[in-house]
Amino acid sequence: MRERPSFPARLDTAPDAQPRFKSQPAAALMPVPQGVGMDSMAVRQRMVQKLAGQGVSDPLVLSAMGTVERHRFVDSALVNQAYEDTSLPIGLGQTISKPGVVSRMIELLRNGAQGRMGRVLEIGTGCGYQAAVLSCVANEVYSIERLKGLHDKARDNLRPLRLPNLHLLFGDGMIGYAQGAPYAGIISAAGGESLPQAWVDQLALGGRLVAPVVHAGGQALLVVDKTATGVQQSILEQVNFVPLKSGVA
Repeated sequence: MRERPSFPARLDTAPDAQPRFKSQPAAALMPVPQGVGMDSMAVRQRMVQKLAGQGVSDPLVLSAMGTVERHRFVDSALVNQAYEDTSLPIGLGQTISKPGVVSRMIELLRNGAQGRMGRVLEIGTGCGYQAAVLSCVANEVYSIERLKGLHDKARDNLRPLRLPNLHLLFGDGMIGYAQGAPYAGIISAAGGESLPQAWVDQLALGGRLVAPVVHAGGQALLVVDKTATGVQQSILEQVNFVPLKSGVA
């Protein structure tokens, strides 16, 4: 059996580099929610109820949102706002997305899938929160971050969870991660003027991509479905994400 890469994984640009991994259920490996205050399951369940009220209905997404402790991914000074439906700064000019946006985009990505979906590529790890949620709803997750400081922060945030199906990559997200392709889903936490062709190329036939793009003077969610007859695109609601950039820093 092939072995998964060590944690965190690193980008390997060698042409013959191949991803190596071993899938295991992630949700079962999450710490059992206990305690009071921000550690209380009741706090997360209230957030989940609000998400359901906003229209999120995928049971696996709602379960993941109730399992992953968002307060462990935000700065201590902002911990009291962790379960509010708001984005919060995480340093280096970046933010952790609203729970409502995270759950909405992941539900769109899953596209009604029954059970866990296949391999997923996330562009923009940030603090690691969305990657942790994705690990609960997908068999394998590769997450790329271009900012070394955030890559290190996400690694520190995620290491205690010991999620064997989640691999962190430090590199340029605009070129994706061809070694892990094809992907059942690709999701981006940054929006650009247009969609990088590399993402479309790395999407599996029958796969779906969800990303913000510049639209009508702002940003909107773009959903791309790759079918046997071509690529189908849909523009949905307005969103507000950090800009998509190339290179590493």
